[in-house]
Amino acid sequence: MKRYIKLSLGLVAGLLIALVLFVLNQNSYKMIEKKIEFETPQGLLTGTLALPKNYSANIGLVVFIHGDGPTNDTYDGGYKPLWEKFASVGYASLSLNKPGIHGSSGNWLEQSMEDRAQEAIHAIDWAKSLPMIDDKRIGLWGASQAGWVIPKIVREEHNISFSILVSPAINWIAQGKYNTKAQMEQDGYSAQEIMEKETYNEQVLHLIQEQASYSTYLKFAQQNDLISKERWEFIAKNVQSDATEELAYFASPVHLVLGGQDINVDVLDTERVYRHKISSSLLSVSNLPNADHSMLKKALAKSELRTYLTAIFFPRKLFDDQYLNDLTQFVSQVQPTK
Repeated sequence: MKRYIKLSLGLVAGLLIALVLFVLNQNSYKMIEKKIEFETPQGLLTGTLALPKNYSANIGLVVFIHGDGPTNDTYDGGYKPLWEKFASVGYASLSLNKPGIHGSSGNWLEQSMEDRAQEAIHAIDWAKSLPMIDDKRIGLWGASQAGWVIPKIVREEHNISFSILVSPAINWIAQGKYNTKAQMEQDGYSAQEIMEKETYNEQVLHLIQEQASYSTYLKFAQQNDLISKERWEFIAKNVQSDATEELAYFASPVHLVLGGQDINVDVLDTERVYRHKISSSLLSVSNLPNADHSMLKKALAKSELRTYLTAIFFPRKLFDDQYLNDLTQFVSQVQPTK
């Protein structure tokens, strides 16, 4: 009996060790990650510089511009498959912790989209000082809310060699309305419930646009759906964001990536405006029918548990099958700025 117990414990221990080694292997990437920090007029910024293995001088750089939320430099590890793919074609990746996250100074909820653009410009200036970075091959990758930030960056940084925009919206207010309705429809709410929610949201929007105080909002707000004071002020600062006219600032290749399962952004409207405002000689568009707003596979997007387990055991399988290859194909074709 004791021998059987010992054998069983040994087998379990062996399986656990094998599982740990498997997970470690799946989460090991073919690149070099360096934690970085630098000073800006607004304070310290921290982040990660991911470099190709065996890199030398004159490698390209992709600067990551986050979407909404308290995002850290790795997006909780979600960026690493992208960094690895960029590294495979000779590009480093630079990604920062948002202000207030992991040592970066400030509070991201106090930023405007213009503040975020200036922060990225400081990061680009810092990167240009690195001996291995080819300043003629610096591009931008940005998701969601970055669609309001990146045009402001290229307005000032004329040597950006390319921009990749993933699931960007055009207008802040229109995006919010679209997302509310699409999410409620997916969750099975009735037409009456959706209409009531839309009416309430319109009333909240009116308060924001009238620059009402937070205390005024609290007197009106539904207690089961409160916006925090910091979030209220963040929305008030950015609610007029609209990328339409600023898309004219692009003077280098733009790659737009849209997911057919996106319920956050009206991808048809986004594509229409991009095609209208950006020259066809600069713009390329990839429509990935099975990807959601974050470029996750359709099956994962509908299950938090499957997403979590995939992130642990098969992180490179999180994204739509076409997505990572699509990005590397694009950057491989981009010519350095003159």
